[in-house]
Parts: sequence; C-alpha cells; structure tokens
Amino acid sequence: MKLFVNIKEVHQVRNPEEILIKGKEMNILPSIEHAWMAVADGRIHSVGKMSELDEQAFASYERMDLEGRMVLPTWVDSHTHLVFAGWRNQEFEDRIQGMTYQEIAARGGGILNSARKLQEASEESLYTDAMDRLHKLISLGTGAIEIKSGYGLSVESELKMLRVIRRIKETAPIPVKATFLGAHAFPEAYKDNPDGYVDLIIEEMLPRIQEEGLADYIDAFCEEGYFNVDQTNRIMAAGASIGLRAKVHVNQFNSIGGVEACIDHNALSVDHLEVLTTVDLALLAESNTLPVALPSCSFFLSIPYTPVRDLIEAGLPVVLATDYNPGSTPSGNMNFIFSLACIKMEMTPAEAVNAMTVNGAAALELESEIGSITPGKRANFMVTEPISALSFLPYAFGEHHISDVYINGQLFTT
Repeated sequence: MKLFVNIKEVHQVRNPEEILIKGKEMNILPSIEHAWMAVADGRIHSVGKMSELDEQAFASYERMDLEGRMVLPTWVDSHTHLVFAGWRNQEFEDRIQGMTYQEIAARGGGILNSARKLQEASEESLYTDAMDRLHKLISLGTGAIEIKSGYGLSVESELKMLRVIRRIKETAPIPVKATFLGAHAFPEAYKDNPDGYVDLIIEEMLPRIQEEGLADYIDAFCEEGYFNVDQTNRIMAAGASIGLRAKVHVNQFNSIGGVEACIDHNALSVDHLEVLTTVDLALLAESNTLPVALPSCSFFLSIPYTPVRDLIEAGLPVVLATDYNPGSTPSGNMNFIFSLACIKMEMTPAEAVNAMTVNGAAALELESEIGSITPGKRANFMVTEPISALSFLPYAFGEHHISDVYINGQLFTT
C-alpha cells in the first residue's frame, strides 16, 4: 500500500461512468492540483487535495513524496503489430529513393516480406523478442496494449502468431488484447485467387482460432489492392459468428466503402482514416464505432494525417494509437504520438490525453479497468519528471520526461 503525496497535478481524474469522451468534451481534462493518491492491492484506492488529506487514515501506507511531479494514467495502445520476426529497414531506404509503400508491396516487399520471415521463426524467438519490445513500451508509459496477428498468412503461421500473443497475455503485467488479422494481405499462392484465401480464413483458420480461444477481435486490411468491401464483409460476419468483434484497417489510402461496411457490422473501431470523406464522417457521427488515428504511420510514410479536427467537431470520440510494426511504423512510443497529435494534427494536450487513455481503453473494451485515475481501477499510472505544465510533454518531443511507471501499483523495472 502506497500513499503518493505533494503531487503537482493528478490528471484524468474521472468518475466510473465517464468511459468515453466525445467532441468538445475531449478538451476537458479533469485534474487535481497539489494532490495525494492512495494505492492498495494493485488498485487506485482514493485521490484528493493535500489540504483534505486524512493522514491518520493512511498511517500504515508507504509514503512517496512526488514534489513537483505530475501523475497520469498510463497510455493505452489499441492498435499494434508487436509480434514480428525482423525489421524492414531496407524498405525504408527504398522509400528514401522514391519508391512508394504500394510499389514495395507489389514487388513482394511489405507485409509479404514480414510473412516470409515469420514463417521461418520459432514461437520461442517470437515470444522473447516481443516481450523485450513490450517491456520497453511499458517503461515508456504504455499500460495496456492490443496485438494483431497478420504476418503469418497461412493456417499454421497465423495460429503460431496467435499462440505467441496468448502467451504474452498470460505473462505480461499489463492487459493485452489479441486481434486476428489473417486478412492482412494475400499470400503469393493466392494472388490469382483472392476469394480462395478468404475461404481459407473463414473455413480453416477461424474454426481453429475458436477451438483454442486465441483471439478477442477480428481485423482486415480493407483497401485497394488488398481486401475489398465484399471480402471484408464476409470476414467480419464470420468473425461475429464466433464472438469476434471487428476492429478494421480502413481508409489508409482510399475510401472504398469500408467505413460504412464496418458500421453495418457494429465494428468496435475503424483504424487509420487518413482519407475521410464527408459521407464517411457523417456515418461515423451516427454510429457507435470508434475512429482510431495512427499519426506515426503518417509521419513515417509521408501520407496525410487523419483529419481529427473534423472528427472532433462532428462530436466523435477520437482514439490515438501507434500502429507499431516493422514496415510503416517502427516505433511503439506513445509519447511521440502525443507530440504528433499536438504538432501535426492540431489537437490540444487535453484532447490527446483523452484519446490516448480513456478513449483508448474503450477501444479495447477495458474501460472499467484502465484509462483514468478512478478509485477501483488498476493502479497503472506514470509519474513525470518535474515539469512546468502538461503541455511540456508533447512540446519537448524526443524526450518523454516520464520518471516512473507503476503497473498494478508496483514500480515497473525491466
């Protein structure tokens, strides 16, 4: 049991019913200045002003003085590809020389490159490498994460990835959600028979996934040159039939009707949205599907950023995540996302924090467990270095200025 005292500010202090922050409300970040916070049994016990602290009530607690420091809930990263078998820095050089993401994919690079490497890797090496990455992310403030498959592209390799993710779920100190993304790209053997690969996903992969309980969600890359709307519809429907709600890649390069299809299937989220039409925006505004922006992908590929100001002005609850993967976003640092959101997407620090915490938790259906400083929720929080204001975190990009990360009330160390 710990009592943190003399906290400069505790940010994101919310009531249990505040689980999704929308539109203009995203610019409101409830905070307590000169505060204390008590943690017990891995949970947030209580929080309040120092002037109202009953010292006697916490006499048995270990006292931690945080003079000049701030406390925030840990980041929630609702879209990653954390399990992979190698980096793709050669493709990075190719893009510098002028090749596009699509051109690299067309010659057998991109996702197919990662698939070849993963098919040759052992489960043990995939697990070890992924856990090493995860521990680094936790030290940077990530306190819950989603991990997708999608670099297997065959029955056994997709199952291998999902088994690795299950092992991570069982051993990681933070909440982990698993997403089946067999529909990430068409393997070479099916390049002339794309519907046959969709059949393989539905008829062979999904029954095995259901049998072993390997996934929480289902995903597809709905985009020109990848999975069209009809194929995505089939995949979402098949996933729903075994209890897997959709979280789908849409509108990264083109708007082809994927947003409407996802809403029709009650998708939990639509992720990317770098291209967003007025029709897409209107449909999202009338739905319960969450829009997820991935700004570091835009940064790395030099493609447009998701128009989050339009989403916020439409009254929507924006979510921010990393898209951590070896091809288009080789970083899982949510602090960089914070800076990009403010610098490139014109979000206020309050809007970005809401998108990276409470709304991120909703995008993983973890809103009752994480995402805010709320009594009863997990004590997953971070302590900043002494800083003048919250805005210093995104302002001072390249430095995260996080002093300590606590997971389940315990100081995290790698």
